[in-house]
Amino acid sequence: MQFLKILFWCLLAFVAAVFTISNWNAVQIQLWGGLIADVNLPLLLLVTFLIGFVPTMIYNHAIRWRLRQRLSTCERELLELRTPRAEPVAFAPAETPVTIAPLGAPTAVPPGVA
Repeated sequence: MQFLKILFWCLLAFVAAVFTISNWNAVQIQLWGGLIADVNLPLLLLVTFLIGFVPTMIYNHAIRWRLRQRLSTCERELLELRTPRAEPVAFAPAETPVTIAPLGAPTAVPPGVA
């Protein structure tokens, strides 16, 4: 798979180089105040591409960052809800000591004890 990726990018670079060499023409751009700029066509196409691509890329990264922040917030809240909380136990001390009366005489008496 890595070989196919490298082959694709090499092919794309070759096509871009052939396009650049065959279209190396000067284009006149009329600017404000009667100024005329001579710009090579490949450079003009690259700048035009970047003008459209960079804002879209920045917007995409901002959306992804915001979604990551929302996801991490939701994960933290979910983890907080999943962990069991220890409920405080109210301890009420006994007012009077409770003594348990023996139910009867022991059934087995050890030897030597009358």
